[in-house]
Amino acid sequence: MNRKKIAAVPAVLAALAVCGSAEAKTLEDILKEKGVITEADYKEVTKSKPFDYKLGNGFTLTSPDEKFQLTLGGRLQTRYTFTDLEENSATKPDTSKWEARRVKFWLKGHAYTKDLTYLYQVDFAQSGSSKMLDYAYLNYRFIDEVQLLAGQAKVPFGRQWLNVSGYQQFVDRSTASDMFQPGYDVGAKLGGDIMKGLATYEFGVYGGAGKSTVRSSNDNAIAARATINPFGKMAYSESDLDNSPKPLLSVGANYYRNTLNKTGATTLESNNITLAGTSGWLGKGLSTFATTEKIDVNTWGVDAAFKWLGASAQAEYLVGQADGQSSSNTLRAHGFYAQAGYCIIPKTLEVAFRYSYVDPNRDKANDLITDTQGAVSYYFSKHNLKLQADVTNTHDQSKGKTDDKQYRLQAQIIF
Repeated sequence: MNRKKIAAVPAVLAALAVCGSAEAKTLEDILKEKGVITEADYKEVTKSKPFDYKLGNGFTLTSPDEKFQLTLGGRLQTRYTFTDLEENSATKPDTSKWEARRVKFWLKGHAYTKDLTYLYQVDFAQSGSSKMLDYAYLNYRFIDEVQLLAGQAKVPFGRQWLNVSGYQQFVDRSTASDMFQPGYDVGAKLGGDIMKGLATYEFGVYGGAGKSTVRSSNDNAIAARATINPFGKMAYSESDLDNSPKPLLSVGANYYRNTLNKTGATTLESNNITLAGTSGWLGKGLSTFATTEKIDVNTWGVDAAFKWLGASAQAEYLVGQADGQSSSNTLRAHGFYAQAGYCIIPKTLEVAFRYSYVDPNRDKANDLITDTQGAVSYYFSKHNLKLQADVTNTHDQSKGKTDDKQYRLQAQIIF
């Protein structure tokens, strides 16, 4: 490569950054901002088109009578991870991994009426497994305060879990969130926004076996979540990329209950339930219970999030308890994370810090897991096009007094 080509690289990158960060405005937007047209005029001229595209949402087809609408969109995350083990060896060396972390495509819209919406989403990064299907549901809006959803979706438990993986402040979610989130499940949920989002609620009943899994028993899971948003509804999206001119605050609480059947020394009725998998708090403590018995699982959590003028912060505290029905043995766990970030260049460059703590068995010594993380993100077009890097120092007491380090770099595009 000659010097002229090398010198051209920074110029090309700078041009991409400028073009990507520029949010194009339509003529209608400009006229509305200047007060030339009214809100009614704006709605009239911007009503649904037969074919349209919106950045981050996808390509949309709408019928002439606007009773039917279909949007196709997608998200791609490519990631590089290097893990530096403090005590590496020939049998357990440092690792270097390249991966397409998420390759998601969705179909969404409404049918017959704008009150009946649907979402179908798959992740091709999970191709060939039962985890490929994320969402498949219908949602009917009676009024804003009363909406009914049926199908497969995220179980409403945990702020960070409910936040889309593409709208994260770090390369991915915290260890505390991953250990306690119940994942996706099939069922029905009642929810809504009260007083235009000053408060929200969700209550669902689920099969309890996890993503794309049908349960053979008559046990079911229930989940409930509520939030209070005193300054107006705040979306489940980390980072304050809108540089919010007024403070935004959201406080939430949630509860989840399920009964799982332990079928072997290290297996459950379904390992599709995240908290029961090997990376979940319950999966780490399965030896507490008899070889075959039913286990009643209860989890609780509280959380808060704040945004203002490019600064953001959020935290969660999570508690879990599992009780064996025949052994009467109990497993207790708890954990939390706290993170904060600031856009040192508004809407473009952000730095963030996070601390995560998990005790998967409160009655056992030397098993704490803590993560200390730092991250930097460059947003070319908000979360739609971004480059993120983070560094994590993990101290897992179950592995001895070692501190492993992980370095991640991830690029994301949403269209």
